[in-house]
Amino acid sequence: MHNDTERCVRAVRSKDARFDGWFFTAVLTTRIYCRPSCPVVPPKAANMTFYPSAAACQQAGFRACKRCRPDTSPGSPEWNARADSVARAMRLIQDGVVDREGVPGLAARLGYSARQVERQLLAELGAGPLALARSQRAQTARVLIETTELPMAEVAFAAGFSSIRTFNDTVREVFALAPGELRSRAARGGRTPGTSGAISLRLPYRAPLTPGNLFGHLAATAVPGVEEWRDGAYRRTLTLPHGHGIVALTPQSGHIDCRLSLTDPRDLTQAISRCRRLLDLDADPVAVDEQLRSDPLLAPLVDEGPGRRVPRTVDPAEFAVRAVLGQQVSTAAARTHAARLVRAHGIPVEDPEGGLTHLFPTSEALAGLDPEALALPRSRRTTLTTLVAALADGSLRLEEGADWTDVRTELAALPGFGPWTVEVVAMRALGDPDAFLPTDLGIRRAAEQLGLPATPAALTARADRWRPWRAYAVQYLWTVDDHPINHLPA
Repeated sequence: MHNDTERCVRAVRSKDARFDGWFFTAVLTTRIYCRPSCPVVPPKAANMTFYPSAAACQQAGFRACKRCRPDTSPGSPEWNARADSVARAMRLIQDGVVDREGVPGLAARLGYSARQVERQLLAELGAGPLALARSQRAQTARVLIETTELPMAEVAFAAGFSSIRTFNDTVREVFALAPGELRSRAARGGRTPGTSGAISLRLPYRAPLTPGNLFGHLAATAVPGVEEWRDGAYRRTLTLPHGHGIVALTPQSGHIDCRLSLTDPRDLTQAISRCRRLLDLDADPVAVDEQLRSDPLLAPLVDEGPGRRVPRTVDPAEFAVRAVLGQQVSTAAARTHAARLVRAHGIPVEDPEGGLTHLFPTSEALAGLDPEALALPRSRRTTLTTLVAALADGSLRLEEGADWTDVRTELAALPGFGPWTVEVVAMRALGDPDAFLPTDLGIRRAAEQLGLPATPAALTARADRWRPWRAYAVQYLWTVDDHPINHLPA
């Protein structure tokens, strides 16, 4: 979109928040870059230039606006809706792969050379993987500076910087303030460090957002010990690269309150990325709803609760295991099966609030389980043990940068993986916005009530007009049933 100057200028002049994260406005006279909805008086069109990423702005010598804080805008929805190598690279960079494994590690996951990945990202985003990761490190540093009392040296290394000098130079370059000035400014603005080592921040999203199906689904399917709904917040444990954490997510008007307790602050970037992905916060609800509303049978459902998101996951491998446990059983039975696995194979953790007890077991921990100990039909035991073995030995990789088509093929080759399981994993674990579940019981009931075709083949053909947003159509169709997944818990 950043190449469409006329459209970008209109968005800036109207201060349209829907385009935050789609592009960034750099002002040639002030050398500042902003989000489209910046509250200041818009500059003259001749003084505006547009970039596809904050990293590209920074690389061109612009610094972040102190009013609109463009570095904290929602991520571009483009990377969630696409399956090409650039989109996959962006999802992996957001999950911290470059910080952990470097550009060669990113390239290896994508199946390209490092030079090819660099060239593709530069062509489309105006910045290479190192610049994109650097921009992300700067934002992580800002969060730690403003929300914790960590010494600046610890902030620098926790944010992923290799030296304190690089940290200081980057913060000054990106924000036009020294780290100490950022902390003082936050204190004057009323921001206080989290209590008991917790990090409190706001996760922005594009309006509208209807939280009922999102948090209702997560609460209704919560695995005891790993997840819970408490005092208006969804809480769960997180397995992270350097340790573990506990997050509490509370829906608010205009943002999601996020409170993180981490055993290692180096995991902050990954924790934030996974929480945003869990709640599908980088979606473009206006584009989704506009497409689905064009179908007269879906329009009333969209109008009743616009902005529904797809509840996703913080760990694709965990969700795949839970999807197998949920085959052909009720939500309550699936939770019971998962809770047994957690108690037997999960790692115990301490929760100051007392509700959470374990991390969900890793694939490696589950690879050695005794099939006879599972209270499941024999065929499902085979499905589960085959899945965890493939995940543990690396022959099946479920991650943010996975190729959706390839993973579907690999899953379908496993015993017991029918179309429903493959598509629900594609929808919630891989984040494919066009995944569809025509054989799902709730979808079939909704189709019957709305007058949609009854057979899976006919319904799939009818759903072609909902592309590329069929996963969101599923969320609206599920609302036809009065099920707990559609409502915020009391």
